[in-house]
Amino acid sequence: MFTSAFQRLFLPLLFACTPLLSFTPGQAAEFKMGVVDPQSVLEKSKAGKRALDGLKEYVSSRQKLLGKDEEELRNTEKQLKEQAPKWTDTEKKEKEGQFRAKVQDFQKRAQEFNAELQKKQKELVDEYMKKISAATQTVAEKGGVALVVDKGSEQTVKIVIYHKDAIDLTEQVIKEFDRANK
Repeated sequence: MFTSAFQRLFLPLLFACTPLLSFTPGQAAEFKMGVVDPQSVLEKSKAGKRALDGLKEYVSSRQKLLGKDEEELRNTEKQLKEQAPKWTDTEKKEKEGQFRAKVQDFQKRAQEFNAELQKKQKELVDEYMKKISAATQTVAEKGGVALVVDKGSEQTVKIVIYHKDAIDLTEQVIKEFDRANK
């Protein structure tokens, strides 16, 4: 009984899938696959390094501005604590309200900076992923590679668990990326 049910259900499925599973020796030899680490392309290519350096410089300048604002708030807080015993309750409430408003403004600027930074990072990644994809396509077409997979990295999601070094196209893509993005 099991044999006849198996034959009725699974044999037609097996025969239907056989063309998908069977490669002739020539077909299997023609199929080439590669992997690329886009993060490495961005970090190791000349154009990518320039873009990342520009982003770092932007972050640094904004952090300096926020640092100055933070230092100013600390000084103001210190002055308020020192002078508070001399004020009336009304003056204390007024000064504390002004200080809270300054702290809220600082927090708002810091949040705006973080949002702006995230936007700039996304724009950079989107722009460079298009360029990295184009460089990858050029390398793949020149090498007769039919499929290229993002292997991921420790900083991002690790997609490929294992691959032979021979199929890693990252260095070739870096060279092509630099050639195309001088």
